Amino acid sequence: MSKARIGLIGAGWWGVEVYVPALIDHPDAELVAVNRRDRAALDRICEKFGIPNGYTDVGEMLAAEDLDAVVITSPHVVHFEHAKAALEAGCHVLIDKPMTTSAADAHALVALAEKVGKQILIPYGWNYKPFVTQAADLIAKGGVGEIRHVSCMMATFTYDLFGGHGLAEAKDAMFKPEASTWADPDRAGGYGWGQLSHSLGLMFRLVNLKPKEIYALETKSDSNVDLTESAVLTFENGAIASISGSALLPKQCSYQLDVRIYGTEGMLTIDMERTRMELRRMDKEDVVLDLEPDEGQYAAVEPINRLVQVCHGTAATIEADGTVGARAIDVLDAMYRSFKSSKSEAV
Repeated sequence: MSKARIGLIGAGWWGVEVYVPALIDHPDAELVAVNRRDRAALDRICEKFGIPNGYTDVGEMLAAEDLDAVVITSPHVVHFEHAKAALEAGCHVLIDKPMTTSAADAHALVALAEKVGKQILIPYGWNYKPFVTQAADLIAKGGVGEIRHVSCMMATFTYDLFGGHGLAEAKDAMFKPEASTWADPDRAGGYGWGQLSHSLGLMFRLVNLKPKEIYALETKSDSNVDLTESAVLTFENGAIASISGSALLPKQCSYQLDVRIYGTEGMLTIDMERTRMELRRMDKEDVVLDLEPDEGQYAAVEPINRLVQVCHGTAATIEADGTVGARAIDVLDAMYRSFKSSKSEAV
């Protein structure tokens, strides 16, 4: 089997720290090209990791290289532009979250991927946990009955990142997270785009419902982007969800990510902090997994493994595909509109 030929667009902090090593170490993949606008930084990346080809222009890279897939870790506001170009060039795409910064763009990418016969993957790391797949299967088979209520909460220790002060955990990284990506209100900065996208992605992996309307409130960081948020979301079937997120977790804590789904026949809990997956049913036919304490840790590399499998046609499932990604963006797009209008907004 030949190796999957993969390129990276937007080689910044996360792309260089996580995806470049993961691709280089993967036995069935070859990182053949990398893109970054800054030539000096690009040369440093290519020299350090032995990457044969570096490009400052995305179009030039896509035209020159015969690529099976592209990983996109550019700033949020250009994800659509770069993913569109890669799909049109015949590549599968892994688009770092958020998938796009508008619902229309997200759905345009889903339609384009279907048209050209390629796959979209979103690296919502928790979606790739085997016990999450088991939970999704249980719900799909009617484990909780008709879904009536969802609780979705996430908290992370990222107050410095969204405050525009940098991220303490990245102090030794080759490149630091750019404030213009994470903490600029005019460039999709804020906790929703940057973190809540994960919990919404997990929720829509589990809940196959179309969102309808949302009312949301926020508190601001020092850089005037959302630092915390709470929202009430309604689905087209009449179910409701409480959505919340906060960057104000102390640094010594583990990520908090908790999704609870209540239906007419029972409820299911996924808790990544304490690593729980429990289906509790009205008929007492419960399913409670015995999980190791660290099984809820974020799966940063598994999306790369799935991308390589997609390239080889061996992926059994895609735990965060374009549809899951687009539904998360549907909610975020409307949530940010609700912040501004102080009213409920259609999704």
